[in-house]
Amino acid sequence: MDEKDRFGQKIHDREKAHEDQWARQRDQELLDKLRKHPAELHCPQCHALLKPETVAGLAVMRCAHGHGGWLDHENLAKLTDRK
Repeated sequence: MDEKDRFGQKIHDREKAHEDQWARQRDQELLDKLRKHPAELHCPQCHALLKPETVAGLAVMRCAHGHGGWLDHENLAKLTDRK
């Protein structure tokens, strides 16, 4: 009976390993897809597509209708360090 239990556990472990491998591969595919095609960002006021620009050496996303611009955390830190 003990040998049968060990064999069953080995099968279970193998299935779990395959499942984990599949999940890692799927996660990597999704991350690669997001890196190649970043999500489009829209203005919270007019919902126009934000356009990427470089202002004073910082990457910003700007509303085409002048409702503002947005920075990521890294560029905001660079901007505050300059002041």
